[in-house]
Amino acid sequence: MRLNKFLAAAGLGSRRSVEELIASGIVRINGKVVTSLATQVEPTDAVKVGSKLLHSERLIHAVLNKPRGYLCTANDPEERKTIFSLLPRDWPRVHYVGRLDKDSEGLLIITNDGDLTNLLTHPRHEVEKEYEVCLDKPFDITHREKLLRGFRIEPGFAKCEVIDSIRREKIRVTLRQGLKRQIRLMFYKMGYEVERLVRVRIGPILTGEVSPGNWRLLNQKEVAKLREDATPTAKKVEPHKTPKSPRKPKPL
Repeated sequence: MRLNKFLAAAGLGSRRSVEELIASGIVRINGKVVTSLATQVEPTDAVKVGSKLLHSERLIHAVLNKPRGYLCTANDPEERKTIFSLLPRDWPRVHYVGRLDKDSEGLLIITNDGDLTNLLTHPRHEVEKEYEVCLDKPFDITHREKLLRGFRIEPGFAKCEVIDSIRREKIRVTLRQGLKRQIRLMFYKMGYEVERLVRVRIGPILTGEVSPGNWRLLNQKEVAKLREDATPTAKKVEPHKTPKSPRKPKPL
């Protein structure tokens, strides 16, 4: 295993961030300082960062269907229910991707993969997130265009990417942003109260058959699709075309 991948798997951050640790000269393998990013770590090697001996942890990629009333936090001073109480105790230390507030439900990505977390959370990558939203009154279709154009709420400029009606008080909303309480604040400004908010998709990953309070591991194909969806692609540039000279008219 490459050293940067080993350090990321041990929970020291994304592969890019651990490369800075390696370059700084504080990483040692079997007592020798290592600064080469291409260094391979064998199972019998002793790897230290400073005075800390590291152990590679297995990577976890999972989805959790968060129930209403659970907090996205590892520790709560008021001892309220948290999402981590729903996960296996024998897992290595993991974190969530795609925070949901206490009253919201649905899909969370659970992982200790620093690279994947960075891809999914970086604003530049604009990973789609899809929600089912139940309102306190029928949705006025004339409000759709304003929500798609966007407007300013307390955390910043907010806009929806897609809005589809399911029934009168229930709509499906797709975002590429992740502003705090974005959907609730946008609809509140339009004169609605959100009575229920459920996230049903992050990128290509759906909640599927995972019932509230339960989780499942993602397979390798799903993780690869998630990475692909979160990786920005270069815009295709059309090759410059030299305009054709006008044809000379044929003599009569």
